[in-house]
Amino acid sequence: MEERDGYGAGSIFLAFLMGGFVGAGVALILAPQSGPETRKRVMGLAEDVKEKTAGIKEKVSQGVEQGKEAVSTTLEKGKEFIGEKKSALSSAIEAGKEAFEQEREKHQKT
Repeated sequence: MEERDGYGAGSIFLAFLMGGFVGAGVALILAPQSGPETRKRVMGLAEDVKEKTAGIKEKVSQGVEQGKEAVSTTLEKGKEFIGEKKSALSSAIEAGKEAFEQEREKHQKT
């Protein structure tokens, strides 16, 4: 997701959605209707918001879990990669030391 001024696309969308609901609520309150009618409409709007946002928490939790799994998998792969490279580097260093010692012994004999 693209970030803009420190806010992700999901945050911007959620803010837009909530702004729309608040605006609709204000429109209902300021509309020329009787008190009981307005309260019924506001209650209906609140129920709609509750229904529409009920799945958001679950989706966010699933996304967080998937993110944790991806990070964990990546870390494990990174550890394996580093272990392999460390082993190869250690072998190369040992081979270099042996070659150096052999060459030094050759030169000391001459």
